[in-house]
Formats: sequence, structure tokens, C-alpha cells
Amino acid sequence: MQISSRFTLAVHIFACIDVFKNDYKVTSDFLAGSTNVNPVIVRKILGQLKAAGIVEVARGSGGASLPKPLHEVSFLDIYNAVECIENGELFHFHENPNADCPVGKNIHAVLDDKLMQVQKAMEDALSSITMEDIIRETRELI
Repeated sequence: MQISSRFTLAVHIFACIDVFKNDYKVTSDFLAGSTNVNPVIVRKILGQLKAAGIVEVARGSGGASLPKPLHEVSFLDIYNAVECIENGELFHFHENPNADCPVGKNIHAVLDDKLMQVQKAMEDALSSITMEDIIRETRELI
């Protein structure tokens, strides 16, 4: 299992918006230059972050900005904005285990709670890291 690059790309975009906000108009073309990703993909991610209320985007070439303080935006917020998980479930269970098989008919009972524990642990870890942490560390390295 691997989380798509949309998550790390979204964090990169978010960091650029904050770091460069006073020096540049942070547009999708500008962000594409930093991320080395097509501006169309950048715009799609910006749209997802905007829909989640953690980025504002001015139409045209107005640029992107951050409407919330950095300490109020966690990795979990960004993950939820850009990752497509069905019904809020990280693990997608295979559709039709064989009910005539002793393993197949019991696999949900055995795995469901454990998979939810794993998902909760990941979400707890993601929620403990804020964009304030990331921006602080980024600025220390610049």
C-alpha cells in the first residue's frame, strides 16, 4: 500500500504558498516550477485544498493564499483534502469473500477492527503534525 504523491505534493504546495507569499504571486505556474509537476495537476490539488477550506485561490492569476493559521492545519486535514478514500475507509476490503469457505465467511470478523485500529493510528499521527511544524523546519533550512 502506498499513499499517492498527491499528499506530499499538497504539503509542498501549501509550504510554498506560505514561504513565498510576501515575495511572489503564488500561482499554479509558480507552484509547478517548484514542484516540477504540470500546472494542471497543481490546479487540481489547489482546487481540492480550496474545497477543504485550507487554501484560498483568486480567479485568473490572482494566486493562492492561506486563510487559516498554520497551527490549525494538520497533515490529516491535507490528507483528507487530497486523498480519495471510499467511505472514509483507508483499507478497501475485497468485495465478496466466499461465504462457503471457513476463512472467507469469517475474515471480516477477524480483520475489520484491526484495520480500523491501524487507520486510527495513522490518522492520530497525521493529526499530530501541523503545517506550522513543516514551515518552521523549512525556513530553518532555507
